[in-house]
Amino acid sequence: MARPRNSAETVTITLSTTPQVRGYLELLVADGTFGKNVAEAAERLIAEKIRELRGSAALSGTLRERNIGETAEKGQD
Repeated sequence: MARPRNSAETVTITLSTTPQVRGYLELLVADGTFGKNVAEAAERLIAEKIRELRGSAALSGTLRERNIGETAEKGQD
């Protein structure tokens, strides 16, 4: 059975990295735990790190200062 489509709005970004980082992303994709391609693996790693930082002073204070916390939290939960 196919998964339902993600209802969260998405945007496209361009990311440049080193061949070594791309190689690590390919390893994560090869074992099937981080998506189907390197772009999906990179997105999952970025999202995971942001979730970690949201609980820390490093990011939560910045969100309040820029008044984007409410917008960022709408995509969560």
